[in-house]
Amino acid sequence: MKKSALTPKQKKWIAAAAIALYLALTAFLCIFVGRPMVHFARQPELFRDWVSAHGWSGRLAYVGMVFLQVAVAIIPGEPLEIAGGYAFGAVWGTVLCLLGAALGSVTVFALVRRWGMTLVEVFFPAKKIRSLRFLQSTPRRDALFCLIFTVPGTPKDLLSYFAGLTDLGWRKWLLICTVGRLPSLLTSTVGGDALGLQDYRFAILVFLITLAISGLGWLFYRFIILRNR
Repeated sequence: MKKSALTPKQKKWIAAAAIALYLALTAFLCIFVGRPMVHFARQPELFRDWVSAHGWSGRLAYVGMVFLQVAVAIIPGEPLEIAGGYAFGAVWGTVLCLLGAALGSVTVFALVRRWGMTLVEVFFPAKKIRSLRFLQSTPRRDALFCLIFTVPGTPKDLLSYFAGLTDLGWRKWLLICTVGRLPSLLTSTVGGDALGLQDYRFAILVFLITLAISGLGWLFYRFIILRNR
């Protein structure tokens, strides 16, 4: 089926609208969560009580931010993941972050299926997309895609956009984009939770281990890309 083309002006409008939505939710979270976080920074127990008192509104705002972070793609996700662990604890932080990321990944998948390469190029240069074309034809595509997506340090937002250009099934993609994000999400939310508990030594240890694993993951990703040129 022929994909509907987007004009350069439409591309700019899409990117501008997505960023505007993200900034609006960021402003909302800064006002209703950010200010109390600063106030209770030295009293994490009181801050968590404040989060609980606001019920699901704060949680929904956080899920929305993670959703838009995945959709906009150019915004780094690690600070949001750490903030989720700090504000909601390791378990809830992981659940909420995973929910937002999964919703964002599935939405991106659907939009790319509709608009094709023209939408992907709003956020990524064609060169980066071409570097992943081997994932469209290799017999081990599903296993390799899952492996690359699971390894911390790989560009998951780029992979989320590229997935829509392949013939991956919806169920497979949902499994990959949820289970595959868990390793990197867990390390970030556990580290954020440790910060909230003022266990700074453990937090530093977690972040150092995460940095090392992410570095190795990035090297692995570059190796795969160079090998399949």
